[in-house]
Amino acid sequence: MAEATAQTNKNTSKDEGADNREVVLNSRQKAAIVIISLGADRASQIYKYLSEQDIEDLTFEVARLGKTSNAQVEAALDEFYKLCLTHKMMTDGGLDYARNVLEKAFGDSTARSLLEKVSKTLQSRPFNFFMKGDPKALLSLLQHERSQVISLIMSYMEPEQAAGILEQLPDEKRIPVLEGMANMDRVSPEAIAIVEEEMKRKFSAIITSDDNMSLGGIDYVADVMNHVDRSNERKIFDELGKVNPDLAQDIRDKMFVFENILDMDDRSVQRFVRDCDSKDVVYALKTASQEMQQIFFNNMSKRMAETVRADLEITTNVRLKDVEEAQQRIVNLIRNLEERGEVIIKKGSDEDDIIV
Repeated sequence: MAEATAQTNKNTSKDEGADNREVVLNSRQKAAIVIISLGADRASQIYKYLSEQDIEDLTFEVARLGKTSNAQVEAALDEFYKLCLTHKMMTDGGLDYARNVLEKAFGDSTARSLLEKVSKTLQSRPFNFFMKGDPKALLSLLQHERSQVISLIMSYMEPEQAAGILEQLPDEKRIPVLEGMANMDRVSPEAIAIVEEEMKRKFSAIITSDDNMSLGGIDYVADVMNHVDRSNERKIFDELGKVNPDLAQDIRDKMFVFENILDMDDRSVQRFVRDCDSKDVVYALKTASQEMQQIFFNNMSKRMAETVRADLEITTNVRLKDVEEAQQRIVNLIRNLEERGEVIIKKGSDEDDIIV
């Protein structure tokens, strides 16, 4: 009896040990954990950059994931963070820089594993050889290409980089390129391969793609235009409005520009005004309408309003460029606050209900 009890306890102990062992998750399950941890709003932003098949696979994994331990969640998020960090260091500073930092932070083995994973991702992205190029240097290579080619390549760039190229393109190509990016949806691997083959004679890399990629679109162009300086922004929209007014309006509806402050609620205006440099406010209001000036004055402290009014009267001979740059700094501040959920901005036909 004693022997039987001992054997039972031994088997039970063995079973409990097996239950306590963590199940090893595959890459799709880890991705599902990251998506769930981000929440619906942030996850939806990531979904915009995935192919239909990837979305289907990821959604399937999310649905079947079931219960996960805190240790599994922490491990998946830690790996995701390290991969993001590695990707940024490699694209911003290069392979040697990334290796040096990662080895000091995580050790040789972990650094090597991270670099191998991210290197495969970067190598599979079309036109990756453009990513680190200076806008002016890239311009000299792209400006003589067909507008369709420029549109395709720029659609793979980060918005800031694409904005730098767009600002410098010749006038006769700027609008066709903008239209090309806005109207671009899904591009087949064959079409990308043709463009890459054409560019092979000028660049030393050929990148292939296995799946149709979701590129361009109104949202992407609006993001690009949000990074273009005010002077070029106005010029581009003036030109685009003449040849394609509907597209110009569609892009504007997705953007947030200085004039959109008129549509903001008082609480949001009060929030961003607190962080504004008073000199920027003075310069920004020099060319603003009475309505715009009143919105600022109504939502700042009495002391600040008195100071700004006084400075507006004595500030003369201000360059238009300085006014536009001040307005752009305020717009950038508002966009940053929106990303942190501290202000609400309305874009175009956005009719989401706001609960106060």
